[in-house]
Amino acid sequence: MASFIRTAQRTFISAASKTLTNDSPSPASLLQFKTYATCKTHESPFTANIIRILSNEIEYQHDYAPPSEPATTFNSFTVQDRPGEKWMTMRARYGDNEDIKIETTMFDGCAFVPKPGEDSTGENMVLHISLFVDISKGQGYPEMEILRSAWLDRLEIHKVHLLNRDKIVINPYMGPDFRKMNGKLQETLLDYLKARGVNNELCRFLHEYVMNKDKIELIQWLRNVKSRMQK
Repeated sequence: MASFIRTAQRTFISAASKTLTNDSPSPASLLQFKTYATCKTHESPFTANIIRILSNEIEYQHDYAPPSEPATTFNSFTVQDRPGEKWMTMRARYGDNEDIKIETTMFDGCAFVPKPGEDSTGENMVLHISLFVDISKGQGYPEMEILRSAWLDRLEIHKVHLLNRDKIVINPYMGPDFRKMNGKLQETLLDYLKARGVNNELCRFLHEYVMNKDKIELIQWLRNVKSRMQK
């Protein structure tokens, strides 16, 4: 096989050299032909088939429900995409002294719940997103960090942390599982967040944003794999 490849290379380069000789080629032109011949000969049929499949998949993803340009704002929040990552960031200001930062993952979990109108045997997969809501009042105040799950139609609080960024505490107490706390306390904190724009409307926005981001990241990943296979 190696002998065949070397023979093919010599044949191709010889033919190219004869053609170029008639046109008084430069040494650089001849080198380009040699490089091209070597690269093309070393690209196996298996690799070429993978590249073809990747190209078809990229084209399909563009033609079938192509992604849109990521949103940069939502209500009072600015939205910052993080290309190549599974995260995005949102920021807003509340009142005179509160900074709100939301860091959101792409879809990272799911649950099975009955569809409306179905009997108890019918099931439907519902995706959820994890997000951290950080509320800061500036230096000298502990920062409140709230870990939540964003379902398509509701937000669920898991943990509430009080973090002092100015002091390092080894093994700090991070609070209880908030879902087991008093129902009134849960409702009050939900109202506190809703006043700051962290509500069910935000849930729907996040799900739409993440679905679009998933398409963008997939297409870029396919391009990266194709580029790697072509080298």
